[in-house]
Amino acid sequence: MTRPVTIYGIKACDTMKKARTWLSEHGVDHEFHDYKNAGIDQARLEAWCDALGWEAVLNRAGTTFRKLPDTDKAGLDRGKAVALMLAQPSMIKRPVLDVGGRLVAGFKPEIYAATLGS
Repeated sequence: MTRPVTIYGIKACDTMKKARTWLSEHGVDHEFHDYKNAGIDQARLEAWCDALGWEAVLNRAGTTFRKLPDTDKAGLDRGKAVALMLAQPSMIKRPVLDVGGRLVAGFKPEIYAATLGS
């Protein structure tokens, strides 16, 4: 693998653990960025939203989003979603895999295999 691989997420997340295990088992050298501890910069988050769509990047199924007041959930658009994710990175879909600039949100072994050529 000559393209750099970075996986973004939260260390304690079960889906993250599955994704990182898959990468290791398939010999994919990768870097892990814990955006709950290390944060995420606005430019990167906006680039993800541009590439994948903010709806795919925002984790609406997670506890953090579900606990938001209805006023915060109302009228969601890209700008509001980015602001929410910057304020609380646990609202970002996990994992986000960056393979030399090609992005994948979420974890599905078949998509990882196709993306990484494994």
